[in-house]
Amino acid sequence: MQEFLSSVFPNVFSKLPDFFESIAETFIMLGWSGSISFVIGIILGIILTVTKKGGIIQNTAVFQVLDKIINFFRSIPFIILLAGVMPLTRLISGTAIGVEGAIVPLVFGTVPFFARQIETALAEMNPGLIEAAQSMGSGPLEIIFRVYLRECIPGIVRGTTITAISLIGLTAMAGAVGAGGLGDFAIRFGYQRNQIDVTYASVIVLVALVSIIQMIGSAIVRKNSH
Repeated sequence: MQEFLSSVFPNVFSKLPDFFESIAETFIMLGWSGSISFVIGIILGIILTVTKKGGIIQNTAVFQVLDKIINFFRSIPFIILLAGVMPLTRLISGTAIGVEGAIVPLVFGTVPFFARQIETALAEMNPGLIEAAQSMGSGPLEIIFRVYLRECIPGIVRGTTITAISLIGLTAMAGAVGAGGLGDFAIRFGYQRNQIDVTYASVIVLVALVSIIQMIGSAIVRKNSH
């Protein structure tokens, strides 16, 4: 089997340490930026939901400002965003290159998208459940944690799955500007040196990663669907 693989992917086998390092870098970028984006995105999605017109703590000013900020960052192509937040990246991470330099732009590129996914998931909530909670004297925080987040788990998981898969694509794109990971590996060796087997190997790993995330997300949704 090893001989077959080495004949199909000769350039990959000659660079196995670099290949495994690029996979590890991709996981690091996914882990850090994904975790940060998950927390911030859920918070922003909740704020959008509860402050909109008819929300449990309606606040038009907060909603409009946050809505416009999210729309602004969502409208910027990620490759441009990478360059645009470079000064902030240097300030926070101390560098604008490598894995450390990719975290900040990945968060900026992911949070607005994920916040909209959370807003959409929470919008599926049955208004009757919220009215019932309010009639029993539940406050805003109780409604958020005991009604919104508990009842909308399937929608939140779907949004998280979609965002995680999108984030994989962003990490690969970040590799185009030297952020490391599989994207950087595929461009440096597969594209610039015309080693097509390197490109194919990187694609296979990314497809496998996307498939695993999708299967896990689908399984959680099925388990929590009423």
